[in-house]
Amino acid sequence: MSVKEDIHSQIVGGLTDATFPIETPEKLLAAFPAGAETTCKSGDVSVTAGEAGGLLTADDFPFNNAKEVADVIVERAGL
Repeated sequence: MSVKEDIHSQIVGGLTDATFPIETPEKLLAAFPAGAETTCKSGDVSVTAGEAGGLLTADDFPFNNAKEVADVIVERAGL
């Protein structure tokens, strides 16, 4: 599994219990198990939900499912 696929999978897994749609960055961070401190790791790459949230804009919302969130984050992070 590539780093991109691994991080994508961890983001989706971290949002398993989230209620969608998620309409704001604050609600997205709150949906992760440890909030902004939730960390996804693959090899030498480590990304917190707070860091990933910095890659999003108001135009990205609302998110309708965890895959949408993960797609946007891994694309913008350049993984």
